[in-house]
Amino acid sequence: MMPGLKLGLGIVGSVAAALLGIAMLSNFEMPGRQITVQRGFRGVAMETNYNPVQLAKYVAENKVPASLPQLPATGPKAGQVYKNVLVLGELSVGQFTRLMVSITNWVSPKQGCAYCHNTNNMAEDTYYTKIVARRMLQMTQNINANWAPHVAPAGVTCYTCHRGNNVPNYIWWKDEGPTPNKGGALEVSMGQNRASTSVGNSSLPYDPFTPMLEGDYPIRQQGETALPNGNRHSIKETEWTYALMIHFAQSLGVNCTYCHNSRAFGDWSQSAPQRVTAWHGIRMVRDINLEYMDPLQGVFPVSRLGTSGDSPKVACATCHQGVFKPLYGVNMVDAFPELKVVGQQAGLVQTSLMVVNPGVYPAGAQATPRMKPTPIN
Repeated sequence: MMPGLKLGLGIVGSVAAALLGIAMLSNFEMPGRQITVQRGFRGVAMETNYNPVQLAKYVAENKVPASLPQLPATGPKAGQVYKNVLVLGELSVGQFTRLMVSITNWVSPKQGCAYCHNTNNMAEDTYYTKIVARRMLQMTQNINANWAPHVAPAGVTCYTCHRGNNVPNYIWWKDEGPTPNKGGALEVSMGQNRASTSVGNSSLPYDPFTPMLEGDYPIRQQGETALPNGNRHSIKETEWTYALMIHFAQSLGVNCTYCHNSRAFGDWSQSAPQRVTAWHGIRMVRDINLEYMDPLQGVFPVSRLGTSGDSPKVACATCHQGVFKPLYGVNMVDAFPELKVVGQQAGLVQTSLMVVNPGVYPAGAQATPRMKPTPIN
């Protein structure tokens, strides 16, 4: 081979190798300068690392919109002036209107009132979105009133999850996954070795949410007694637990030491206070899924349901969206005190809020992508 040709091929090969290296490295986070926050006593490795580039991205994505000025509680009540007000009827007309305008900005800024209402007759329950919105208002009141150990003092509003979208970006459905092979070890597979973004593309089970954030399966990774003296904790439990912990870390943009002491993960006395907050949050999420999301299965249209026909559900990412406190802990709910207390009408039988025209789409409603809780890169 001619020397010039060999040199040319060598240069081409070097360039190709360099481009391949750049392509491979582009899938990884650039190390850069890290910000380290010490979270516990020195020497126990309780610290969290933050990438300034990612941090700037999260700050930009978690800005809180301005709230409309509050209006007085005096004057006629919404339930007396408007027809078919089953929730929030005890508010004054001014308060009620302000909240409706705010919800429109939080949930359907493009479609406006027409996303939930038949604008020819606002009292009609034409669209399923109006029926769902009633229940979501009750859910928000319940969270703020009864789950203060997790959400106080900032509380939650519709914007906490929706961020201007009809459907929150981070929701999940049951994932049956591919049909397992019959026979051998795969017959008892719990979804391992099928990399999923919901658990950080790891080989851990891709759906720890159904047993642990809808069901109350124990979240633990070691037994407290030796076999065979009643210790039924298993490797399956451990894998589900670690998968769920990866989701927690992704959702909050932290690592294990945000809640745990790395020298004794299971010891509550050595854990950070945030572990207690997380304990309440897990139970709050279960309450939301069981009492509010699952019962809406017959109201959502088929396109809003999962492949198993189940309702969309929430997880930690639904509110947190990559940061340790939703919206970095900015308090929105104080500007909307009607969302902090359970309204007079909130005790109505749930089915009375969901009996008309289930599954009817409003004009211009967005389709729901088939998504699961996804890591925020």
